[in-house]
Amino acid sequence: MNDVTLSINGKAVSAATEPRVTLLDYLRDVAGLKGTHAGCEHGVCGACTVLVDGDAVRSCLMLAVQAEGVDITTIEGIGGLGARAGELGIIQDAFCEAHGLQCGYCTPGMILAAEALLSVNTAPSEHDVREAISGNICRCTGYVQIVEAIMLAAERLRQRNDTSAPDMTPA
Repeated sequence: MNDVTLSINGKAVSAATEPRVTLLDYLRDVAGLKGTHAGCEHGVCGACTVLVDGDAVRSCLMLAVQAEGVDITTIEGIGGLGARAGELGIIQDAFCEAHGLQCGYCTPGMILAAEALLSVNTAPSEHDVREAISGNICRCTGYVQIVEAIMLAAERLRQRNDTSAPDMTPA
């Protein structure tokens, strides 16, 4: 057993852990964060997507011991871009409004993939969005509403950024 301490959603979580325990199992069984879903456990479906230092990563393919020293964000850790405490973030709200979810199983992974994309590109093309979620499988929606939700979130992020930018015009 190794003593593993991870930074999850801004909090340190420590536990004696077998070296073979995946980050997915650590999140669910040790940290008690059930929003990260176990799907295929082979890195194919994307249901277990989390952010590792801001990048979308399949937590079923990463060992917990490999995650020491990085910042991990799960669906429980985001209000998302543009959120205030206790409110849905812009991405989450857009998923609701655009009906980008049905059964909800893939939704946390999709939202985190969108979060990773939109944190570096608030003006993605539809191709960019489809590429960003290409590692996430959804059996319910056919992806149209998911893509629409991410495009809507991008538009809202741009609007928010435009209105919050300081006025730099000379007086």
